[in-house]
Amino acid sequence: MPVRDALRLAEEAGVDLVKIAPTAKPPVCKIVDYGKFKYEQTRKEKEAKKKQKVIEIKEIRLSPNIDTNDLNTKVNAARKFITKGDRVKVTLRFRGREMTHMNSSKHILDDFAQALSDIAVMEKAPKVEGRSMTMFLAEKR
Repeated sequence: MPVRDALRLAEEAGVDLVKIAPTAKPPVCKIVDYGKFKYEQTRKEKEAKKKQKVIEIKEIRLSPNIDTNDLNTKVNAARKFITKGDRVKVTLRFRGREMTHMNSSKHILDDFAQALSDIAVMEKAPKVEGRSMTMFLAEKR
């Protein structure tokens, strides 16, 4: 329908002509009250925001000379985070002379991932960034 006819119909009804899909060819318009339309649109956006879940990233820091019991404690903390639905960033931090033995410390992160393999999957493999080695774990789908 031509724009003039649509505008005339809207004026006769005492409401507005609102573009619903301006990018479409031809543009889609509706004859509605603009205030009511805007109100309903904001309500829908708020409802959508309520339903979405925000995934947080929790970090767990380890050192290369960690003992097995300490590692198990960290694994249990990571297990809690993952069951809550959060992603876990596991960081292996190197200080001083530990930097020379970076390659031999990769097994710690592998053991960590193996301990959580029943509930988590490795999202990003261990990667060296400066003085630390990081990997990301996420919940199995």
